[in-house]
Amino acid sequence: MSTSLSMFLLVAINLGLIWLLIAAPVGRRTLHLTRVFKAPPSRIAALVSPLGEEADWHPSVVSTEKLSGDRVRQTLSHPDRHGVPITRTLEVHEAQDADNLACETRVVDDSALDASFWKNYVERRFLRPVPGGTALTVEQTDRYRGVAFLLFRYIQLRREMKALDQWLATGKGDMSGVLESGWTQAGLAVLSTLLLWPFFGLNIQGLLLSTMLTVVIVLHELGHMAAYRAFGHGRVRMIFVPLLGGIAVGGRPYNSHFEVAVCALMGAGMSAFLVSPLIALYDATAMGPSLLVFLLILGAFNLLNLLPMHRFDGGQVLRQVFSTRISLLIASFLVTLSILWVGWRVGLPTQMLIAGLAIFTVLSLLGAGSVKPRAALDPMTAPQRLLAGFGLYSALVLHGYAIVYACDRLLG
Repeated sequence: MSTSLSMFLLVAINLGLIWLLIAAPVGRRTLHLTRVFKAPPSRIAALVSPLGEEADWHPSVVSTEKLSGDRVRQTLSHPDRHGVPITRTLEVHEAQDADNLACETRVVDDSALDASFWKNYVERRFLRPVPGGTALTVEQTDRYRGVAFLLFRYIQLRREMKALDQWLATGKGDMSGVLESGWTQAGLAVLSTLLLWPFFGLNIQGLLLSTMLTVVIVLHELGHMAAYRAFGHGRVRMIFVPLLGGIAVGGRPYNSHFEVAVCALMGAGMSAFLVSPLIALYDATAMGPSLLVFLLILGAFNLLNLLPMHRFDGGQVLRQVFSTRISLLIASFLVTLSILWVGWRVGLPTQMLIAGLAIFTVLSLLGAGSVKPRAALDPMTAPQRLLAGFGLYSALVLHGYAIVYACDRLLG
């Protein structure tokens, strides 16, 4: 398989996966999970119904307060944008007899999210006695765009069932899973390297290239994580997605537009700090082409992430810095033009540049609806806009120069 065909296939697979995860019209879907617990129905009902006497057993629930009528307020362990525990008001309808329970729950108020986030969400729980215990069936219905959040909820529902089983046995429940384990993420990084290997050629050189790309992805996500930490996120983690790369996850919602811009920018920004030392190292030691290839991959990956597309870091930064549509369009055009110039400067064919522009234009149309916070984010000040804009400009220049420098020496 030729190099150009391999790269085209890799891009096509990534486009398909991105569309499936964040933009596919999944529509209204219901998750359905049943598990049998070794306890009588009355005991399980006290735990799984929001109106139950032990509803705060859940590891994510700090306290439960019954309000008037069929409403209950839960205080969660997850912090909001100010670091305060999130509160959520639920409307609960129950139908119960001696052995069976049917419970339907809707969210009517959330201290962190706009009400529109919950308008299609409904959860139903059913209890029935079975030999050896009680069968609990949970159904969660919502409207989805892309399968990523649907998969997340399914994983969380399975973890809740496991935590409930632990609680009944030991009095303690744990919602953590193997996905967050460092060993799991290391394994996923290795898997991603192996999946990328055929696209670079099934030889030692191809394995080296795929390993370099994985290292660049890790460095990129570490930059995001460092920014989250700087803004006071208590818990920060990286989730590796084979073929697609990694996702840095913060510990709370964003508080300001400046925080959004900096956290998005620091993926490429942190890697930009490596460009000058790597060039200086090559100039001082005249190392072989491996260092130049790594510099090229570092520059190319991060420069593409700065494209002004909806789901890319560059698009995130530009949407925070420029508040009017016309200024955003002009800035997006200039950033795209700069990146295309780098491609032209290193000798990429015009047809390839046009095709690349078309591909990323399609990507820009894959913007899934964002989660709307309950209150608007704190606005950016003029100095913050200048700082974020200068950071984006610096990252563009440094990564663009890394590509030009490496190509001139590899191809010269």
